[in-house]
Amino acid sequence: MNEHSIDKQHLRDLLSANGAALSASNAEGAVAAYAPDGVFCPYNLPSASGTEELLASNRQIFDTIKLDIDFDVREVVVSSDLAYAITASNRQVTALEPGVKVAEENREVFICKRVDGAWKIACYMFNKPAALQTLGA
Repeated sequence: MNEHSIDKQHLRDLLSANGAALSASNAEGAVAAYAPDGVFCPYNLPSASGTEELLASNRQIFDTIKLDIDFDVREVVVSSDLAYAITASNRQVTALEPGVKVAEENREVFICKRVDGAWKIACYMFNKPAALQTLGA
Protein backbone atom coordinates (compact mmCIF):
# COMPACT_ATOMS: atom_id res chain seq x y z
CA MET A 1 0.00 0.00 0.00
CA ASN A 2 1.50 3.38 -0.95
CA GLU A 3 1.57 6.47 1.26
CA HIS A 4 -1.42 8.17 -0.45
CA SER A 5 -3.50 5.00 -0.08
CA ILE A 6 -2.66 4.84 3.62
CA ASP A 7 -3.53 8.54 4.07
CA LYS A 8 -6.83 8.05 2.23
CA GLN A 9 -7.72 5.13 4.51
CA HIS A 10 -6.83 7.19 7.60
CA LEU A 11 -9.10 9.97 6.33
CA ARG A 12 -11.96 7.51 5.70
CA ASP A 13 -11.46 6.15 9.24
CA LEU A 14 -11.50 9.71 10.64
CA LEU A 15 -14.81 10.49 8.90
CA SER A 16 -16.30 7.17 10.01
CA ALA A 17 -15.34 7.87 13.64
CA ASN A 18 -16.79 11.38 13.37
CA GLY A 19 -20.06 10.00 11.95
CA ALA A 20 -20.26 7.44 14.76
CA ALA A 21 -19.73 10.17 17.37
CA LEU A 22 -22.41 12.33 15.74
CA SER A 23 -24.84 9.38 15.74
CA ALA A 24 -24.07 8.75 19.42
CA SER A 25 -24.67 12.46 20.28
CA ASN A 26 -21.11 12.47 21.62
CA ALA A 27 -19.93 16.08 21.37
CA GLU A 28 -16.48 15.34 22.76
CA GLY A 29 -16.00 12.44 20.33
CA ALA A 30 -17.16 14.52 17.37
CA VAL A 31 -14.86 17.40 18.28
CA ALA A 32 -11.91 15.03 18.80
CA ALA A 33 -11.87 14.58 15.01
CA TYR A 34 -11.11 18.30 14.52
CA ALA A 35 -7.88 20.24 14.53
CA PRO A 36 -7.66 22.63 17.52
CA ASP A 37 -8.49 25.53 15.16
CA GLY A 38 -11.07 23.52 13.20
CA VAL A 39 -14.18 25.14 11.74
CA PHE A 40 -17.72 23.73 11.48
CA CYS A 41 -20.11 25.44 9.06
CA PRO A 42 -23.53 23.85 9.63
CA TYR A 43 -26.58 24.47 7.50
CA ASN A 44 -28.80 27.25 8.94
CA LEU A 45 -26.67 27.73 12.07
CA PRO A 46 -23.70 29.96 12.93
CA SER A 47 -20.21 28.72 12.15
CA ALA A 48 -18.10 27.45 15.05
CA SER A 49 -14.32 27.74 15.29
CA GLY A 50 -11.93 26.20 17.81
CA THR A 51 -12.52 23.48 20.36
CA GLU A 52 -14.80 25.39 22.77
CA GLU A 53 -17.10 26.73 20.03
CA LEU A 54 -17.17 23.30 18.37
CA LEU A 55 -18.21 21.67 21.64
CA ALA A 56 -20.91 24.30 22.25
CA SER A 57 -22.24 23.97 18.70
CA ASN A 58 -22.39 20.17 18.86
CA ARG A 59 -24.05 20.22 22.29
CA GLN A 60 -26.65 22.71 21.02
CA ILE A 61 -27.40 20.45 18.06
CA PHE A 62 -27.59 17.32 20.23
CA ASP A 63 -29.97 19.12 22.62
CA THR A 64 -32.47 19.49 19.77
CA ILE A 65 -31.98 16.52 17.43
CA LYS A 66 -30.78 12.93 17.34
CA LEU A 67 -28.75 12.02 14.24
CA ASP A 68 -28.35 8.67 12.54
CA ILE A 69 -25.55 9.31 10.06
CA ASP A 70 -23.15 7.39 7.88
CA PHE A 71 -20.95 9.34 5.48
CA ASP A 72 -20.68 7.86 1.98
CA VAL A 73 -17.18 8.95 0.97
CA ARG A 74 -17.26 9.75 -2.74
CA GLU A 75 -13.79 11.22 -3.19
CA VAL A 76 -10.63 11.78 -1.16
CA VAL A 77 -7.75 13.86 -2.48
CA VAL A 78 -4.47 14.14 -0.58
CA SER A 79 -1.74 16.68 -1.26
CA SER A 80 1.08 16.63 1.28
CA ASP A 81 -0.38 17.64 4.66
CA LEU A 82 -3.74 18.81 3.27
CA ALA A 83 -6.65 16.79 1.96
CA TYR A 84 -10.30 17.08 1.13
CA ALA A 85 -13.12 14.60 1.10
CA ILE A 86 -16.45 14.84 -0.68
CA THR A 87 -19.19 12.83 0.98
CA ALA A 88 -22.93 12.34 0.81
CA SER A 89 -25.26 11.13 3.49
CA ASN A 90 -28.81 9.97 3.71
CA ARG A 91 -29.76 10.05 7.32
CA GLN A 92 -32.59 10.17 9.72
CA VAL A 93 -32.94 13.11 12.05
CA THR A 94 -35.25 12.93 15.05
CA ALA A 95 -36.36 16.20 16.63
CA LEU A 96 -36.23 15.54 20.38
CA GLU A 97 -39.28 17.76 20.90
CA PRO A 98 -41.87 16.56 19.78
CA GLY A 99 -40.09 13.44 18.44
CA VAL A 100 -40.78 13.94 14.73
CA LYS A 101 -38.52 11.90 12.43
CA VAL A 102 -37.29 13.50 9.23
CA ALA A 103 -35.38 12.02 6.30
CA GLU A 104 -32.42 14.19 5.40
CA GLU A 105 -30.01 14.16 2.50
CA ASN A 106 -26.80 16.18 2.59
CA ARG A 107 -23.68 16.90 0.57
CA GLU A 108 -20.58 17.41 2.66
CA VAL A 109 -17.10 18.79 2.16
CA PHE A 110 -14.37 18.03 4.66
CA ILE A 111 -11.04 19.83 4.45
CA CYS A 112 -8.47 18.01 6.53
CA LYS A 113 -4.92 18.66 7.62
CA ARG A 114 -2.21 16.68 9.29
CA VAL A 115 -1.69 17.78 12.90
CA ASP A 116 1.20 16.24 14.81
CA GLY A 117 1.23 13.35 12.34
CA ALA A 118 -2.52 12.61 12.51
CA TRP A 119 -5.29 13.66 10.12
CA LYS A 120 -7.83 16.07 11.62
CA ILE A 121 -10.80 17.98 10.23
CA ALA A 122 -9.84 21.59 9.48
CA CYS A 123 -13.24 22.56 8.09
CA TYR A 124 -16.56 20.74 7.65
CA MET A 125 -19.41 22.25 5.65
CA PHE A 126 -22.62 20.73 4.39
CA ASN A 127 -25.80 21.67 2.60
CA LYS A 128 -29.03 20.06 1.49
CA PRO A 129 -29.67 19.26 -2.17
CA ALA A 130 -33.38 18.61 -1.53
CA ALA A 131 -36.15 19.73 0.79
CA LEU A 132 -36.76 17.77 3.98
CA GLN A 133 -39.63 15.29 4.11
CA THR A 134 -41.50 14.43 7.30
CA LEU A 135 -41.70 10.68 7.92
CA GLY A 136 -44.20 10.94 10.77
CA ALA A 137 -44.13 11.09 14.53
